[in-house]
Amino acid sequence: MPRRSAKQVKASASRSSSKRPASPKATPIRQSKRAKATPAKSSYFEHDSEDDVDDAVSEFAEDADGGKESVYDEDEAKTSPSPSAESDIEAEDSNDEDETPRKKGQKAQPKKGVSMPIRGGTKDKDLWKTGAKLPPGSQVIIKKPKARDAGDTPYTDESIHPNTMLFLKDLAANNDRAWLKMHDPDYRASLQDFTTFLDCLTQKVIEVDETIPELPVKDIIFRIYRDIRFSSDPTPYKTHFSAAWSRTGRKGPYAAYYVQIKPGGNFVGGGLWCPAAEPLGLLRRDIDRKPHNIKRVLTDAGIRRAFLGGVADSEKKAVTAFCSQSENASNALKTKPKGYENDHKDIQLLRLRNFTIGTKLADDEVVGPKGLDRIVELLSRLAPFITYLNSVVMPDAAADSSSDEDSSEAEGEDEGEDEGGEEGE
Repeated sequence: MPRRSAKQVKASASRSSSKRPASPKATPIRQSKRAKATPAKSSYFEHDSEDDVDDAVSEFAEDADGGKESVYDEDEAKTSPSPSAESDIEAEDSNDEDETPRKKGQKAQPKKGVSMPIRGGTKDKDLWKTGAKLPPGSQVIIKKPKARDAGDTPYTDESIHPNTMLFLKDLAANNDRAWLKMHDPDYRASLQDFTTFLDCLTQKVIEVDETIPELPVKDIIFRIYRDIRFSSDPTPYKTHFSAAWSRTGRKGPYAAYYVQIKPGGNFVGGGLWCPAAEPLGLLRRDIDRKPHNIKRVLTDAGIRRAFLGGVADSEKKAVTAFCSQSENASNALKTKPKGYENDHKDIQLLRLRNFTIGTKLADDEVVGPKGLDRIVELLSRLAPFITYLNSVVMPDAAADSSSDEDSSEAEGEDEGEDEGGEEGE
């Protein structure tokens, strides 16, 4: 193989040396602005780790008036201005040695990633609402509120505390999930207050009606959640606490005692609300064949005085007052039920689809040490009505046989009276 000449080797070396050497630095990769954004933090609670986050508000099952200020403002943080309130924003002191010194009177310029306390501007109560606007790069820290102070009135098991009424009043004015999360301590304190009250009230109900078993609170209390799946009202929570006692708790086929705690809408009553077709048929049959049974209950002095407006001792007036109660008249039939005639002497009772009685109570009748005795008094007046309904729709074996004998005797007496009346005429 022929050797390369020195001239060729020199030319080759000069060509290779003309190339630019590779840069030791790698080409920088552009970072997305989104990656540099301030990491999202909860707008409700101050926390440093996932362990410090409180559990979500317990979701238990009416009209809300928005825009009113909450009474809990004293416990909320001072936060969040509008973007135009730049004069009220001050940067936190930084320990960075490389921070550029500023002249006297010069405002601090926020650095990226530095959390800033927000003062003035947007009202505190607007921070937890959807769409609250804050300056870019700012971090909002809202102090978690505490439960309302009990004041001079201590919490007791035998009474409803005034704070429970105040919480329900505020919930009616701010009926949404974000507000309830912000006031979770007050919700839990109010729920505990009502729960302990139910424990004491249950013992009294058992004394009034021996057929009521001692059930745990979870079986008699109603959830605070509203079922809005088929409702035009989107508010998520009821604005009252309520419970019902029957032989099977708040659910089941038996007639029940009912108590509701609500500012301006306290209610004590009971009965059968929208019974199924079979028990409803049994009630109509009993009214048709033995109307004296229900009329004897409705003319009871305690029931007339407590639930029927104190009407006179008259079967006609007592029946009219009973059928006129809003819970009963709301869904009563406009015409006769199937199998009965329009000219039936007790058609007013036969048209009913609810068999309930109740009365409203003022707040001062419920709150405080006298509330328990007042509610128990009304429930004791209600006991004969509940007993009658259960004897018809879900009779006991012994009671059923004795009632049949009594009814046969009553029917015989009625027939004798009819015959005597016809002969007399």
